[in-house]
Amino acid sequence: MRMVGDTSLLHRPTISPMEGLQPVWLVSEGRVLAAAQRATARADRRRGLMGVTVIEQPLVIAPCNWVHTFGMRAAIDVLYVNQENEVVGVDTLKPWRVGPYTRKASFVIEAAAGSLDRWNVGIGSTVEVRNVEQ
Repeated sequence: MRMVGDTSLLHRPTISPMEGLQPVWLVSEGRVLAAAQRATARADRRRGLMGVTVIEQPLVIAPCNWVHTFGMRAAIDVLYVNQENEVVGVDTLKPWRVGPYTRKASFVIEAAAGSLDRWNVGIGSTVEVRNVEQ
């Protein structure tokens, strides 16, 4: 029986906000575009970059073929990539927007707005996600 004022339910163990992230490299035509993080846990894939104010590293979300920016505070560039690592869609989304459903995409890469221009990638480009060897 719980007593009035019992706070035992308030002391739950804390979990890292992004516990299922794996470091990876984004590579296009032999050049490294960026160090990134791959969301491996379902909760992290669903959360994406929501709530992030400054995007320091791109986020790879797989499997995924559609994203939104509800709850986001910054605009993002989105690459939609198929199983052959070919970019099949690109978009720049401001906060509180819905991106297109891209049926051919196997995964997406969310990055800070302006990244696509810096990386010089677009539809038809090849972008590989390589594991960081430790």
